[in-house]
Amino acid sequence: MSLVLPRGREIDAVVIGTSAGGVEALMLLLPQLPAGLGAPVLIVLHLPRERPSLLARIFAPRCAIRVVEAEDKQPVEPGTVYFAPPDYHMLIDAGPQIALASDELVHHSRPSIDALFESAADAYGARLLGVILTGASADGAEGLDAIRRAGGLTVVQQPEEAYAALMIESALARGPVDFVLPLQEIAALFTAVEDGPGAAAPRPART
Repeated sequence: MSLVLPRGREIDAVVIGTSAGGVEALMLLLPQLPAGLGAPVLIVLHLPRERPSLLARIFAPRCAIRVVEAEDKQPVEPGTVYFAPPDYHMLIDAGPQIALASDELVHHSRPSIDALFESAADAYGARLLGVILTGASADGAEGLDAIRRAGGLTVVQQPEEAYAALMIESALARGPVDFVLPLQEIAALFTAVEDGPGAAAPRPART
């Protein structure tokens, strides 16, 4: 599937959700983020709640942009990757800024992909790009649907390529998405927001 990048589609933020197999998927995806990325990238990767996360330390030297573990009330800035910390939901609050919450588990998970995606859809509306990668739960399906209903751009990893396809299949079962792509083509989408808000993004091709 070829990607056409016309002018007129503005993307202000990117949210990514993944679980089983997610570290390996992100190892292919995040190092390809361009140094001039003009949007923040906020990521929920399901992790054991009782152990500290090493994700920021692992990915920072591999990426051309800043990589951090999110903190409560931290401003959301372009050109930065934010990983949700263990045992906290990561939400987007007014500002925009990060809000960390210890609310109830969602789909047995905290952080929850749904929680991030739904709050990001409220904050960014049609200027949001949501991505679901490999995973073995249904978390993220409702959140990606919220992004779709808000007019945002929705993408899932090609199920045949994923380590675990349940998360992707659950998202697809909720409704149409704009793109079903292998990881290498998902990486190509980020060139659309390289020049910052107002840059071109892929034309929706809902199925």
